[in-house]
Amino acid sequence: MSNGSLEMWLYSHNSCLNLLQRIGIMIDVALALEYLHYGQLEHVVHCDLNPSNVLLDEDMVAHVANFSIAKMLAKNKTAIQTRTLGTIGYIAPGQVSTSGDIYSYGMMLLETFTRKKPTDEMFSAEINLRQWVSTSLPNKIMKIVDGSLLRMQNGSDMVASHSILLAILELGSDCTSELPVERRDIKKVLGKLNKIKQQFLQIQSI
Repeated sequence: MSNGSLEMWLYSHNSCLNLLQRIGIMIDVALALEYLHYGQLEHVVHCDLNPSNVLLDEDMVAHVANFSIAKMLAKNKTAIQTRTLGTIGYIAPGQVSTSGDIYSYGMMLLETFTRKKPTDEMFSAEINLRQWVSTSLPNKIMKIVDGSLLRMQNGSDMVASHSILLAILELGSDCTSELPVERRDIKKVLGKLNKIKQQFLQIQSI
């Protein structure tokens, strides 16, 4: 893809994605997941969602790539007893399932807006990316959000965007719950993100 990967953009010293671009990219990824989970006769589980496997085209539209370890779930089955290699930090504990993809998606959502990898050296067995974000909400949100993202907003815009960022990080925390039953379905994730985008566009138009 002409604009490389989401990982490249998140950690580039020369380029930076603004808030609307990041929201748009995560909506694109959610649409791809919705198709994988519900657009086939059998559920397809990607098993390796992470920023390096999200590629951006010339219009900055995101595409999910690398299906080398994807799994198909037989009809009426929600999970399979198998192990997957995946990428450390994004793999959900337990069986391979669509909720495992939601966990990976949630980690990527948190990473996209904090610019912290789940494998960052600041995290350990005692605290992971999700716990770090959850314990910082809502009062310390400006301390955990990607600093380059904050620098792109002026003061008034950033105050108005506080609720947007809070909603996004709370959604990421929901997606990365330890119990699969507590994670949102991708259709609900997509609906929430579209509402967040509309709220942001309304703020921008004021």
